[in-house]
Amino acid sequence: MVKNIALAPHNVAVAVATNTNQPRDYLARSNGQVHAGTHLLIDFWGATHLDDIPLVDRALREAVTACEATLLHIHLHEFSENGGISGVAVLAESHISVHTWPELGYAAFDVFMCGECDPRLAVPVLRRNFLPDREEVSEHKRGIFE
Repeated sequence: MVKNIALAPHNVAVAVATNTNQPRDYLARSNGQVHAGTHLLIDFWGATHLDDIPLVDRALREAVTACEATLLHIHLHEFSENGGISGVAVLAESHISVHTWPELGYAAFDVFMCGECDPRLAVPVLRRNFLPDREEVSEHKRGIFE
């Protein structure tokens, strides 16, 4: 059964598949290992558009779509003293967060996803939107179950 869920105006409508016979556990599985999810820490240096709220919003939405995740809510806050932005896209599968320092050309992103979503697919989307000169991405498996 597919159930449509309507969200507030700044959010997207999502379709959630439900199957009463098999509850969805949202655990991630890779290389024979079961874990809560994959967490990417992404650092950009020499990045652009770090004070552009509409672009940050659009980039987060594109990243959610690329990862095939379910957007629940986006909240962004712009700091008036330097134009930096902090925010989060809350997902059914976890979150994508952003913190920017436009005066330094630096941005920090966390992309944490569980289930079948692939957070690695967010990296090219973020790279294309913020055009960093240099980047570092580290990957962590969270909540490994034996």
